[in-house]
Amino acid sequence: AALAAALALALPGVRAQEAARAAPAAHDAATLPADLANVTHQPAAQQARWLRAAARQGTLAKLDDATLAALFAALDPLAVPEYIRQGPNGYPSYQFTMVRQERINGKWSDTPDRMLVRTTREPLRVYAKWLPDGAHAGQEIIYDTTRRKDEMVGHLGGLLGKLPMWTALDGTLARAQSNHQVKDLGTEFIANLYLTEGRKYLEAGVQRPTRVEAKTVGGVRVVALTYETPTGRPQFYAKKEILGLDLREPYFRTVESYDNDGRVFERIVIEKIAPASFDDAAFDPKNPDYAF
Repeated sequence: AALAAALALALPGVRAQEAARAAPAAHDAATLPADLANVTHQPAAQQARWLRAAARQGTLAKLDDATLAALFAALDPLAVPEYIRQGPNGYPSYQFTMVRQERINGKWSDTPDRMLVRTTREPLRVYAKWLPDGAHAGQEIIYDTTRRKDEMVGHLGGLLGKLPMWTALDGTLARAQSNHQVKDLGTEFIANLYLTEGRKYLEAGVQRPTRVEAKTVGGVRVVALTYETPTGRPQFYAKKEILGLDLREPYFRTVESYDNDGRVFERIVIEKIAPASFDDAAFDPKNPDYAF
């Protein structure tokens, strides 16, 4: 609720601008079943609580694409940010597989990375392995904040790449393959970026997603929210951002980011994700299951 109030006061004209855009949302609400239409008339904080319950109970996942899109298009524009803010945006300890493709130094990677990631959040520890059929297959890295806060250990793939080396989180080797640090791997980073950008959207007068649709991306069914900014980078993370909201948990499963020239510079799909428990060996280069 506090976030909703803060966001609403970001500009004196926020609600005035929102009123001008209310007609499309009202139209979407009119196409909904009565019980869902009633939700769209509730305050944003109450809608966020409803989303949490509906996601956990499987209600959202059971809706057809058209109904799901109409529902999210008709919600108060502060409802989804509040839902994400309440979290949790991940798990204390979890494993996921992802497909990631980025534009590095202006060049788009023709072959996406496929990765297996294991992580704990307190303390922050990350193990990542690049899987077959993707770029950089065979590579592994480990980051353990209890050992070295500013470095990770890793090795390249292939027969000649088994020699482990310590490198800075933002060093040349790391930046050659990603615009992100290893600490950014996980659903929490995407959620936090969404909330940070959301405040800037409001300040720029961007009240609602320019497009809402339910679709399946890389085998993952999501509600895709498209946000377009007036100025793009560097004021915003992206000129256009398409975020795919999970239907059962308050985090995003897919991301597509576009630069000021309309070129995609990042594409992420978190294919599978589940809570998991790990012992210390999961973040130890000496683990016999690893190739360090």
